[in-house]
Amino acid sequence: MTKRTISNAEEKILEKAAKYLPGGSNGNTITQDIVIRNGKGSLVWDISGNEFIDYSLGSGPMLIGHAHPEIISAISEQISKGSTFFGLNEHAIELAEKIVQTVPCAEKVRFASTGSEATFHALRAARAYTQKQKILKFEGGYHGMSDYALMSMAPSKSINYPQAAPDSPGIPDSIQSEVLIAPFNDLESTTNLIRQHQNELAAVITEPFQRVIAPIPGFLEGLRTITTEYEIPLIFDEVVTGFRFALGGAQEYYGVTPDLAAFGKAMAGGFPLTAVVGKTEIMDYFDSESGSVTNGVLQEGTLNGNPIAALAGLTAINILSRENVYENLFAIGNKIKVSLQDMLDQAEIPANVIGEAPVFDVYFTSNDIFDYRSSQKADKDKHAKFTSLLLERGIYKNHNKFYVSIAHSQKDVDNTLNAFQSAIELM
Repeated sequence: MTKRTISNAEEKILEKAAKYLPGGSNGNTITQDIVIRNGKGSLVWDISGNEFIDYSLGSGPMLIGHAHPEIISAISEQISKGSTFFGLNEHAIELAEKIVQTVPCAEKVRFASTGSEATFHALRAARAYTQKQKILKFEGGYHGMSDYALMSMAPSKSINYPQAAPDSPGIPDSIQSEVLIAPFNDLESTTNLIRQHQNELAAVITEPFQRVIAPIPGFLEGLRTITTEYEIPLIFDEVVTGFRFALGGAQEYYGVTPDLAAFGKAMAGGFPLTAVVGKTEIMDYFDSESGSVTNGVLQEGTLNGNPIAALAGLTAINILSRENVYENLFAIGNKIKVSLQDMLDQAEIPANVIGEAPVFDVYFTSNDIFDYRSSQKADKDKHAKFTSLLLERGIYKNHNKFYVSIAHSQKDVDNTLNAFQSAIELM
């Protein structure tokens, strides 16, 4: 496998990044010494012309692959008609209809531009609906960059549940008292917390599949039962899992229907579009103009449901709706995932490859991974070394995930497994 070379042009661009961008980065946690020039299907190329099999997929949005010709054709026609109007457009309305037809919990839809916005506004709607203040989230759960979301998303030390710890400076101290933290996959502890704080809780929010940790059997079902018992809205953050695990997202895949959900990433074929979806009785709190509810919440966004992203979303969903798309996606992902585990086992390297076929990762530990704290016991240095060795072998991935697309081919699989084998030999 050809070793990556770095051209003078790429070095100069990186020098500019170091000068003009804080930390020389755009804030995202992926290797910063590569400047991506273009992508096509399952591949990306840097400015120096090095080719990589892409398992980052833009941190997930490119489920159908880069520069899909049907997406390009659709948006090219729309661009000539205008990029955004702030008011309604036909594509956004049709996309909302398609989402309601596809997603189990969706009765109405409100668009936004980022996952952070979608989860934040879902929480705001739940607080307006319940007239309560506190939320319960799970330690290690990622819900974007809002002050509420950045509570115990990646705590550096363990503290007693349900106390929350801020993950960033600049968050008001008062937010800590409004967020309760529970351990993912621990139904008994979570149930006890919900019962104890039932009169204060506006919502429970969770990734149904937390980062790459799958729910243990009965966890999501139990969470649905206890929140229903106390009439507390259950919110699924499906920014990652939406349209990736199934057309109806993780709620279809796992068979548990929340009250609200946030969708993004794969929904719009790489364009900035997200959505809050859910039950009419809660979603109507976004109607702050007509007076259909009292104390409707404000949720404006300049690019909400813009026609280019909405048309890209319609096109992406149509592509994903075709026969055998998900069967093939899961077959490719499982082949890579299972083969990686087998290779590590044969090399007698303690490791667990966990997740689902479309998104997974390896933890270098012999212990089971079932929540955030168990994941922190894995060898992070060994993981970083493995990721670096893969990059040298033409495999581009996030620091903590392999994303698989419907564009990945058997040739990609073969080359990936060769890269695994070579990297593992050096481990």
